[in-house]
Amino acid sequence: MFTRITIFSHLRRILVAGLIAVLILALSPVASAASRVDPLRLLNSLPVSNEVNSGYNRDLFRHWSDLDSDGCDTREEVLINERLTGNVVGCKVVNGKWISQYDGVTTTNPRTFDIDHFVPLKEAWDSGAWRWDSSTRERFANDQGYALSLIAVSASSNRSKSDRDPSDWLPSENRCLYAKSWIGVKFRWRLSVDSREKGKLRRLLSNCKGTMKVPPRAQTTNVTNTEPSTPAGSSSPTNSSTDPRFGTCGEAIASGYGPYVKGNDAEYSWYIDRDRDGVVCE
Repeated sequence: MFTRITIFSHLRRILVAGLIAVLILALSPVASAASRVDPLRLLNSLPVSNEVNSGYNRDLFRHWSDLDSDGCDTREEVLINERLTGNVVGCKVVNGKWISQYDGVTTTNPRTFDIDHFVPLKEAWDSGAWRWDSSTRERFANDQGYALSLIAVSASSNRSKSDRDPSDWLPSENRCLYAKSWIGVKFRWRLSVDSREKGKLRRLLSNCKGTMKVPPRAQTTNVTNTEPSTPAGSSSPTNSSTDPRFGTCGEAIASGYGPYVKGNDAEYSWYIDRDRDGVVCE
């Protein structure tokens, strides 16, 4: 027979174990895949780094492969998965219909739609993919392990976006979903964000409600930590243009610009760094 002391001791051990488990979950940097978190928490888990603006070539990312060897390439599979209507015959959709989340355009002709890499290939390269081996780059370019990595959109919206990040381009529709998807892809592939990009995403999220699923991490293989050099006789691409100049940081932020980092952004000198932390218009 258990004494009262034995029962009390047993219950105390159970309570202590439960509290420890709760603390571990609460203090973990990011919850496990398939759980839901505040997207700002996921954004804050991303490394912040200047982009590497050299060495990119689209051919380094082999895309529209058939990685699952089912006879259908990645473009065909995305069109199958994202169709609103239509029947699948082999790798083609018959009598299909699609809608572009960037601009709301619909089509029954898939040739008028592009399959967009949510995080463009060049953006991925500049944010860390330059470290990867060729197999990792191919898997990124054909990623269907996360539903938001690739998306069927109107050709016009995709060309408008090009390789720009959210600080330079946003869709006309579904901006909250866009911000969360961008963060999700970068988290999944362990890619960094730069300061302007992060600032823009934070401002977007301030107007968004709800949580987001934590994407499963993709396996990546790094083969170098040496940044690619610029070929002799050429220079690294730089952002030669600056943002519009405003009277105050408040006006700049309200218009979707900032933050600016000392020594990195020319716009930093336009504004007062009141807390002297090296960043203005935060």
